[in-house]
Amino acid sequence: MASSLSSGSPAPSIKALDWLRGEPLSYFQLDKIYVVEFFSTTCGYLGPELSDLAKLHKKFSDTGVEFIGIAASEKAATADDARAGVDASITKSLPNTNIRMGFDHSGEMDEDWLKASLSFHVPKTFVVDRDGSIAFIGDLVMLQDVLPKVIDGTWRASAEAKNAEEERIAEGETYAAQIVS
Repeated sequence: MASSLSSGSPAPSIKALDWLRGEPLSYFQLDKIYVVEFFSTTCGYLGPELSDLAKLHKKFSDTGVEFIGIAASEKAATADDARAGVDASITKSLPNTNIRMGFDHSGEMDEDWLKASLSFHVPKTFVVDRDGSIAFIGDLVMLQDVLPKVIDGTWRASAEAKNAEEERIAEGETYAAQIVS
């Protein structure tokens, strides 16, 4: 199985069915950097993950980078039940957040972003660069080092970026082969 979404690929569109926090966003503006964090309420690390997202948001707030949280892998009996669970988790973890938070129960964003990039587990972080393409796919903890380089334009051409992408794809392909067999 090959990764059809990787560093340099055009970013898929945002197809969140509901925006639980912030104004709706349907497309990425050029000349703006976005951090898109996929999370799930079933992940045991949700509270710390959202807290780390908020810390990074605060740290980079003066750079114009937009942070977005997306719940796209929720399992519940109905979309309303899933939405209520996501909303309660956000309220508990980030009661005063001004980070845009979306919810997609349709599975489109899971397919277009996570599965297309061989990202089988959440949380997973994507950085969309100023040209509308993916600059980074990985773990939120790496953004402390990666995001300043994306902002100054040195990340995508770096050996560090190429190595991180090759490792990410190799891990994803290995995992995909295991779940298929």
